Amino acid sequence: MTDTAEKLKLELSQLSLQERAELAHFLIQSLEEGDNDDLEAAWDTELTKRLEDIHQGTAVGEPSIQVFSQLREKYS
Repeated sequence: MTDTAEKLKLELSQLSLQERAELAHFLIQSLEEGDNDDLEAAWDTELTKRLEDIHQGTAVGEPSIQVFSQLREKYS
């Protein structure tokens, strides 16, 4: 890490919890710039396909009670 980054880390560690959280959010968002367009387009395509499957009656689903039961069992 550069000297500048090390100095910033030291200074930023003095910020309040709220300020550090806001800064962390900003930094994470800055890493994702440019990737969102492709990701959003992929999700739009997938959601459109799933909606068409539902309307055509070709979607295969499971009852929510079964899905939630499996998740509880897996993560409890």
